[in-house]
This record gives sequence, structure tokens and C-alpha cells, in this order.
Amino acid sequence: MAKIVFRTDASLLVGAGHVMRCLTLARALRHKGHDCVFICREHAGNLNELINREGFAVHGLPLGREQDSNLVHAPWLGASQAEDIHACQALIAACQPDWLVADHYALDHCWESAVTPAGCRLLVIDDLADRRHTCDLLLDQNLGRDAEDYRALLPAHCELLIGPSHALLRPEFAAMREASLIRRQQAGLREVLIALGGVDQHNHTGAVLEALKRCELPAGARLTVVMGATAPHLQAVMATASQCPWPVEVLSGISNMAERMAGADLAIGAGGGSSWERCCLGLPTLLITLAENQMPGSFALAATGAAKLIELAAPLDTQLQIAFLTIAQPSSLRALAEAASRVTDGRGVDRVLQIMERL
Repeated sequence: MAKIVFRTDASLLVGAGHVMRCLTLARALRHKGHDCVFICREHAGNLNELINREGFAVHGLPLGREQDSNLVHAPWLGASQAEDIHACQALIAACQPDWLVADHYALDHCWESAVTPAGCRLLVIDDLADRRHTCDLLLDQNLGRDAEDYRALLPAHCELLIGPSHALLRPEFAAMREASLIRRQQAGLREVLIALGGVDQHNHTGAVLEALKRCELPAGARLTVVMGATAPHLQAVMATASQCPWPVEVLSGISNMAERMAGADLAIGAGGGSSWERCCLGLPTLLITLAENQMPGSFALAATGAAKLIELAAPLDTQLQIAFLTIAQPSSLRALAEAASRVTDGRGVDRVLQIMERL
């Protein structure tokens, strides 16, 4: 049995995605008999209680007072790297881990070299290719990323896992893939799923619902909105939903996202990790990029024909109306679904585990 320590965070600023993909990997490791522990800072909007409920120990770090890094995402740490190193060194050493997993845009080679014990291997999960690392294994699950983007940032021995075939998706997505793809061969456009991230700090969900009020949707259309349990604008979204001219169901903190995606005909979704969930199930998507770091993957996904981009800077109602008119035909939906299904089969966790157990 191996011991694995995860260092990652969730917050209103960071969002939920980093913690959620680490939880997916941790569950798979636990299923194999390994022991996983989390270290997470106590940001506003953290998911430490959720991690606890999943059965994993969490060491919470208080917010710090300094910032000593020139990394673009340094404010995401809630402390300086020096403070984080000081807090993590003893915790990590006490765990005597076989693996350390770092999934945090505000940590780089300085932190990694300072806290990784001798004999411990290091997995870095990244999306940016914007800073140096001292890891043994690096995972970037984004479409459009190339191994050469990282070569100058990594030690020569580091093994690279690049692309959505390694995306960290929960097993229920792969399990529902076949049935979902079969369903799409005959599906029309009635069930619309709106999911714009677990936090949606700026209430883009509300803006999309307001824009849809001014659109003509297919007859019998029904909308389902999914938000995270810590989403700050949940009540405002529910109020907006109640004013829509179609049935709108608003859900929060659900545990059956794969089932909801498999039952939808179209998603209005954010970039990032949920893109690979939708692709696994062949779910056509109107894709809204909410963060700059999502742009390369979103553009690459649109280029495959698996999604259509919706720009936040342009009027949402006009774009959404054109998109619905364009893809209303079953043949258009099927083409999007088939392109999406080719992006990933949803078995990335299995591939990552095999490599971790080999190294």
C-alpha cells in the first residue's frame, strides 16, 4: 500500500475543479488499496468538508499574510510560497508519502523541491505550462497541448501525460458512455443542461438564463441548471429561473452529473475539466470560456467540431439564438456528438494509475 499526499485548493477565486479532479484520482487510488491525505488552505469557498465526507483526512492551512511570488496565479495561494512551504514540510514529512500530488497554479519548483521528501515521487497536475517543475510525472489533460510546451520546464527524467485521453474523470462517465452515445443517434433537441462551474463567482449562469428569455427555443424545451454546493449566486439563479418561459430545474451539489449529462441533448457549459466529461458522453456543447487559462483548450475543442463557442464579450442572446437555430436539426446534433465522442473515452484515471504504480 502506498501513501499519497495531495496539495490542492478550492475557493471562490480558484473554483472547485482542482479539488474535484484530485478527489477522482484519490478515490481510484483508495480503490486500489492506497492511502490518500489532502492538504488544503481554508479559503472562502473551500471544499474541505466535502473531502472529509468522502472519507479522506484533510489538513487545513489558515490563510497567510504575505505574497512572495511573481507567478501569475500567486494570489490563488492565500499565502506566500515560503509560508506554504513552512506549513507543508512537517505535515508531508510526517505522512512519509510515496507520492506527492500537487495541483495548484500558485506552486512551482521552489515549493516542490523544498517539500518533497527523499524517495518520494512527485506528480504535478497542470494546465498552463507557464512555470518550472521538479516532478517525476506531469499530467496536462487539455486538448491542444503539446509535450514540447513543457520540455524546457521539466527535468529530463520527467514522464509526460498529455491530452484528454488522460483526463481524470469519475468512473461513472466511462460506464455511461455506450448508452449515452447510442441515445444520441436518435435524440432531438429538448433537454438543455446549463452547467457553468461549481462556483460561478460572477453569476454567468444568471446571465445565460436572462439571455435565453429573449430567445426562441425548440418546442417542448426544458432546462436543467446545475451549480455547486458553495455557489454564491444560487438563490439569484433560482429567482431568475422562476421567471423563464420554459420549465427550469435548478440543482445544487448533485452527485449524478454523468446521468444528467447522458440525459441531456445539449449543454451550455464552461471550459475546463467538465469539457472532457461532456465529450466522454458525446454531449454537444455551446462552450463559454470563463477564464483565460481555458481558452487554448476551448479553441482546440471547437476546432474538432465537438463544440460551438459562445463569447462573453458579445451579446449572449444573439449568439445563443443563432446557435440553437444552427444545431436544431438532428443531423447537426449528431455531428457534434460524434466529434465530441472522439475526444476521450473517459478512462484517463486508469491510465494514470497504471503509470503511477509502474514508476
